[in-house]
Amino acid sequence: MESENRRGFIKKSMLASAGLTVGAPAYIKGFVKNPPSDVINVAVAGIRSRGGYYYGGSGHTAQFTKIKNSRVVAVCDVDENLFPVEIEQIEKLGGAKPKAVVDFRDLCDDKDIDAISIATPDHWHGLQTIWACQAGKDVYIEKPLAWSLEEGRKMVDAARKYDRIVQIGTNYRSNRISQKAIQLLQDGIIGDIYMGRATIFGHRRNIGRVPDSPVPEGVHWDLHRGPAPMIPFNKNHFHYNWHWYWDTATGEFGNNGVHNIDRIRVAMKKNEHPVKIGCCGGFYAYDSDQEVPNLQVGTYEYADGTIIELEVRSLYTPKEEEGIIFCGTKGYAMLGDNSFKTFAKESGQNLTKGDEQSSKRQGELQSMNLTMDDLDPDPMREEYEKSKIEYHFVNFLDCVRSRRREDLNSEVEGGHLSTALSHLGNIAYKTGRKLIFDGKTEKIVNDDKANTYLTRQYRHPYVMPDEV
Repeated sequence: MESENRRGFIKKSMLASAGLTVGAPAYIKGFVKNPPSDVINVAVAGIRSRGGYYYGGSGHTAQFTKIKNSRVVAVCDVDENLFPVEIEQIEKLGGAKPKAVVDFRDLCDDKDIDAISIATPDHWHGLQTIWACQAGKDVYIEKPLAWSLEEGRKMVDAARKYDRIVQIGTNYRSNRISQKAIQLLQDGIIGDIYMGRATIFGHRRNIGRVPDSPVPEGVHWDLHRGPAPMIPFNKNHFHYNWHWYWDTATGEFGNNGVHNIDRIRVAMKKNEHPVKIGCCGGFYAYDSDQEVPNLQVGTYEYADGTIIELEVRSLYTPKEEEGIIFCGTKGYAMLGDNSFKTFAKESGQNLTKGDEQSSKRQGELQSMNLTMDDLDPDPMREEYEKSKIEYHFVNFLDCVRSRRREDLNSEVEGGHLSTALSHLGNIAYKTGRKLIFDGKTEKIVNDDKANTYLTRQYRHPYVMPDEV
């Protein structure tokens, strides 16, 4: 569909690529609607993995179909071969047949859509979120927030300028154990936290080396590549394997690491950027086309001297007991997906003393082991859990109705601060040197080469505007 709207978009994109300041594309004017009060019409973009049926039947399309008073009215993907199964599964869950859309911009043109849920590859997150905000849509955007640090800031700017509700998919922030743990840590259960450390485990297979091949029927390769450089079709750069290349992804620091450093940042009350960043690692064991490392260790120092660490191991490794460790002046804590353990001198009320051997080893520290069974009953949340509905999506829809972005469990600005840690770690890895970062300007100090990694050269016509 080559409409006047589409031609207007391309014209604006070309102006932006020429270095001229442009505002919102003309075609979105007048699209902002009153907040929906009844059924929220949701479009889901990116249905191959987290977005759709292939994610174990619990992806975005299933979530928004199962949640009361929301419905999936459109699904969007660059691979048309995914549509039949996805539509069938939505109908099996009780939803009406959604539209099948190839080009994301057609979702922005659709006045009947209230919100867009985005589970596309990392390199598309920035442009698609900004376009959606400009078109008056609220946005649920999968982690990582953006492909680059500069994109993340522009996404925040767009959400503010167009008064949009934008939730990032760091869904552990809606996990009840995580919420309780963050509260206890902020209240000082282990004293002042001077270090938080996250370790991400997840064995990744060898993708090997694959020759280029013709574009499969039904695949829109140009749309898949979008703002990234155009290359011949190669299945090692397509479905999920796009994760392993810098031009489309953010490595495991952005893919999964952001889940844990996000919770660490919030628990440590770090509503700012770090000032010093270092990172080492490499790609080991495999003969492969892969570019991103499968071992990576990053350190982040804040102005007050406190530290966040992130380590990703994607090869064979002993899996330690918990994913996040907090070290404080009165003890330490370990936070997993469904448990929270503390060992502290003054742990608070209703704590039991640890076993004799552990107490001696820890200097007579008291211990607490908090599980889901220890939380106060919450019938509504428990009903969602039984139905395999993730509360993070419910929280998003509640805020779409209320228009209270402060009630979002993982709002876009906090998502930018957390995702920026992933970006800065990757830049330190790529440059091989320690970075000094100015959080006010969001620039790396006295390092022109490192600053080139804060953004990208966009491919026409998929160009980020100078102003959103």
